[in-house]
Amino acid sequence: MTIPTFDSSMVLALLPEILLLILAVVILTADVLLRSNRRRFLGWIAASGLILILVIALVYSRPEPAQSLIFGGMLRHDWPAFSFKIIFLFAAAVTCLLSLGFEGVDKRGDYFALLIVTTLGMNLMAAAADLIMLYLAIEITSIPLYVLAGFLKRDDKSVESGLKYFLFGAMTSAVMLYGFSLVYGLAGDTNLYNLATSLQTGQLSPWVLLGVAVLVLVGFGFKVATVPFHFWSPDVYEGAPTPITAFISTASKAAGFAVLVRVMLAVFPSIASYWSTLFAILATATMTLGNLLAIPQQNIKRLLAYSSIAHAGYALIGLVALSEFGAASLVFYLIAYVITNLAAFAVVILFARTAGSEEIADYAGLSRRAPGLALVLLVALLSLAGMPPLVGFAAKFYVFAAAVRSGWIWLAFVGVLNSIIGLYYYLIVLKVVYLYRSEEEEISIPVPRPHAIVLIVCVFAILLIGTLSGPWLEWTLNAAQSWF
Repeated sequence: MTIPTFDSSMVLALLPEILLLILAVVILTADVLLRSNRRRFLGWIAASGLILILVIALVYSRPEPAQSLIFGGMLRHDWPAFSFKIIFLFAAAVTCLLSLGFEGVDKRGDYFALLIVTTLGMNLMAAAADLIMLYLAIEITSIPLYVLAGFLKRDDKSVESGLKYFLFGAMTSAVMLYGFSLVYGLAGDTNLYNLATSLQTGQLSPWVLLGVAVLVLVGFGFKVATVPFHFWSPDVYEGAPTPITAFISTASKAAGFAVLVRVMLAVFPSIASYWSTLFAILATATMTLGNLLAIPQQNIKRLLAYSSIAHAGYALIGLVALSEFGAASLVFYLIAYVITNLAAFAVVILFARTAGSEEIADYAGLSRRAPGLALVLLVALLSLAGMPPLVGFAAKFYVFAAAVRSGWIWLAFVGVLNSIIGLYYYLIVLKVVYLYRSEEEEISIPVPRPHAIVLIVCVFAILLIGTLSGPWLEWTLNAAQSWF
């Protein structure tokens, strides 16, 4: 594969990452220069900067029709990477807005700088075309997230979540790095798009390659929270600052899938029949366990954690399909999931600020205290459940259709059954919100302007993409072609 020498177009390809680095420096500088009573503007600066970078990326950093490797083959400038970058920037901007007014983080420049740096790492993860760059990008993403999860030093749960996230992440990262070393040892190359040819030339047993692939998958499985690498999610989701929980459950999961799809299709296409079967089993276990364990949860963040595990299983179905439509349905599913989960967590943040609780039972009477918030939660949970005409329905329809097209009818059937289970526990929450009464119904829940912006944008997107999914699916189909 020809790797072009450096030219000015490569700067435009990396323009979002360059601007993210500049934005992080600006935030840290402003944190030093601004007086304490003006540091509340740090979140606005971060969110505005991320939105501006997103717009600039859409205008100047769009890939050319002929995708190519850049910077010595370390990165790939193609439509899948670009699509995921847009998702990460959107999720980061929303997280900054949700952090405004959140006690303990809203006036901390280091908090917003870490959030921007981890977004930079995710962008590099999505575009990485070399094992060395991939590992560095994963660590750039992970280390700030470990700090952010335990950012509230006076909150024991936050410190515990940060420590658990770090320990589990370090363990899985070590196993993944060992898998990378085996891949390099067997192939003698680190470029993802040269590895497949090198591994095939070596006439290795498919079972040897599958064993190596499993070691590599440990790190990716941790990122996307698939069974059996899901065990960290509930505790980390519950203890981390809620805006960071929203970010981990959306952007971090999408980054894991971006890497997972690229590595499996680029490095291990010769054993696709083996690992697709493995992923079908993992998807089944992940959907089923996540949904069943969500039913008895009493804490809304833990319920959304197990819900997130289940949704990782649904998204895996798109990869199992081993087709352009399957990969496109996976990207579409992640777009739907990111938008919907951010809306749900926005409501959780606003409710906790007033009620001081994250227990589901305390959501009683929310429909009377804040009808707008109750409506947003209704839309978000029904979308997660896959009810039409919301975006979650279209997302599940496409991944199940991809499975059926590829002959995985039983897997689509399991997905439908799990969707029914998911609908059950989402309706439990909505029953508490709409049917139960509370002694605090007279206490209204204020919605600050940044949170109102997030709620309006997310609900509008849930309805728009759900009812007009065709153009969005076409976009993801065009992006998925590059993987194949």
